[in-house]
Amino acid sequence: MLARQASKSVFGAVSRRAFSASASHATKVAVLGAGGGIGQPLSLLLKLNPRVTELSLFDIRGAPGVAADVSHVNTKSTVTGYEPEKNGGIEAALKGAEIVLIPAGVPRKPGMTRDDLFNTNASIVRDLAKSCADICPDAAILVIANPVNSTVPITAEVFKSKGVYNPRKLFGVTTLDVVRASRFISQLKSTDPANENIVVIGGHSGETIVPLLSQSGHSLDGQELADYIKRVQFGGDEVVQAKGGAGSATLSMAMAGARFAESLLKAAQGEKGVIEPAYVESPLFKDQGVTYFSTNVELGPNGVEKIHPIGKVTEGEQKLIDVAVGQLKGNIEKGVKFVKENP
Repeated sequence: MLARQASKSVFGAVSRRAFSASASHATKVAVLGAGGGIGQPLSLLLKLNPRVTELSLFDIRGAPGVAADVSHVNTKSTVTGYEPEKNGGIEAALKGAEIVLIPAGVPRKPGMTRDDLFNTNASIVRDLAKSCADICPDAAILVIANPVNSTVPITAEVFKSKGVYNPRKLFGVTTLDVVRASRFISQLKSTDPANENIVVIGGHSGETIVPLLSQSGHSLDGQELADYIKRVQFGGDEVVQAKGGAGSATLSMAMAGARFAESLLKAAQGEKGVIEPAYVESPLFKDQGVTYFSTNVELGPNGVEKIHPIGKVTEGEQKLIDVAVGQLKGNIEKGVKFVKENP
C-alpha cells in the first residue's frame, strides 16, 4: 500500500496536485544534460516543484537558453544555466547541490539497443561522475543516462576511486518501467492508471526488466501475458520507432525522473513511507555477482533506508528473474571494466 501511495502522490497527474507541497528549506537540484531531449522537459517539471528552490542546469551547450526559458515559469525557484566556459562552468553548477540528475548522453536510434550506446555514454557519465565526486560528493546522484545497468556501476567506480562512494545515495532511475507497466495494464483492464502501481524489478533494459503482475492484483494468461511482458520490457522501442530516428523516450523519461526526484525530496524533508523502485547497490543477488538490482526502495533523509525483498513470485516470473540476473551480471561487469581500462 505504501508503494502505491508513493507513486500516486506526485505524478498520478500533475494537473490534479500540481506539486501542492511547499518547500521547507533551500534545496539546490542540478541537471547535467539539461539541453537535451530529456533534460529540457525534466528541467521544466523540476521548475514546477516547490520543493526545489534553486535549479542548476548544465550542458556543453544550450543550458543557459533552457534556463532563461523555464525561469519565466511562475514558481519561486531561481534557475541558472551553465556551460563549460560560462557562469563558472560545471563547478558552479554542482556546488551545493543536494540532488544531481544525469540525463546526459546520446539517444537511441532505430535498431539500436541500449548497449549500443555504451561507449559514448560511458565516457560522458564517467566524466560527469568525476565532477560530482569532486564538487558535491554528498549529493544524491540520479543516473538516467543509458545503459543504466552499466552507467550506475561506472558512477560507483568513479566515486570509489575518489574515496567518496556512498551506496545509499546512488540511484539508477527505473521509474519509467513502473510507469509503463502501470499504464499498459490499465489499457488492458480499463482501470485508472493513476491507481496502478505494478511492481517491476531487475534492471532497465530489455529482458532485465521484470514486471511482477502476481504482486499487483492482476493476472494475464498465454499470449496476452507474453505480449504484456514484451511491451513492458521493450516499450522504449515503440517510441524510438514512432519517432523515426529523431529520438527516443524523452517526455515520459523526464516525467519518471522528476517523479523520482520528488520522492527523494519528500523523504529528505522528513516524509515517512516514501517508496520508489530504483536500481541501487543491493544484497539480493550479490552472491551471483550482481551488485546492483532494482526493487522497491524505501527512501529517507540519507537516501536508501531499506531495500525491499522481491517477495513471492510465480514460476514464470522466477524464470524471468533468472534471465535478468544473468544479463545484469554482464552489464555490471562491463561498466566496472570500462572504468578500470579508461580511468
